[in-house]
Amino acid sequence: MEDITTEGNRDLGKALCIITGASRGFGRTLALQVACLVKPQSVLLLVARSVEQLKELREDIVTLDAGQKRLVVHCVQADLEKKEGVEKTVRAAQQIDSSVIDHLLIINNAGSLGDVSRFTLSFTDPVEVNHYLSLNVSSTLSLTAGVLQAFPRRMGLQRTVVNISSLCALKAFPSWVLYCTGKAARDMIFRVLAAEEPDIRVLNYAPGPLDTDMQAEARYRSGNMKLRCSFSSMFFKGQLVSCQESGAKLMRLLLDNDYPSGAHVDFFEL
Repeated sequence: MEDITTEGNRDLGKALCIITGASRGFGRTLALQVACLVKPQSVLLLVARSVEQLKELREDIVTLDAGQKRLVVHCVQADLEKKEGVEKTVRAAQQIDSSVIDHLLIINNAGSLGDVSRFTLSFTDPVEVNHYLSLNVSSTLSLTAGVLQAFPRRMGLQRTVVNISSLCALKAFPSWVLYCTGKAARDMIFRVLAAEEPDIRVLNYAPGPLDTDMQAEARYRSGNMKLRCSFSSMFFKGQLVSCQESGAKLMRLLLDNDYPSGAHVDFFEL
């Protein structure tokens, strides 16, 4: 893993960090990297559907910490597509004493690709569309709002919200109507949040074409053959971005804390 702990001994404070989609891929990497950058007795709230993978991640973090920071790691098994999953996550956050932290960090990573084998005109069923938007848009807004209400503005508390975005929030990809729509909507949610709440630091971070299971699905299932060939070429030429490298750039963004709140920042711009 790329070293991100040696730049002037900076840190993310005594934090409560909530990471959704934490059990695998980019979310898992971010959890391990955040664990290296928070102060002792910080709290990590890891959210995903797979409880076994969450437990494995918690064990890895405890091993990585080796008792030095005495990090508190909570695992929340929740399906964020459902209202109950969002409410369960917010309740878990509410159990944390806000007076013992100086940084609330929410990383909205959970999301799905959707059916990229089909084109826009095939999506005639609003129930199917709403099913996708429930996980990828509605839950993100509701969870963020619920947690921020639980941790209102106070002196000495920094609040940071990160949305894991994509180039697809800005550019149309044929056969990716659900994914592009979801990413564009999420970017706008957090741009509005930044405009409404100037004391909250808000970042839309596009991590680049990550070498993950989702990217593999895109290579094999994209209905647009040009996209499919492009992704396959990137894979075979070793041009995909590792989760560790992209995560390290995000950590530096958070440590530097000099981005315009609400900005969309791409991996390749850094």
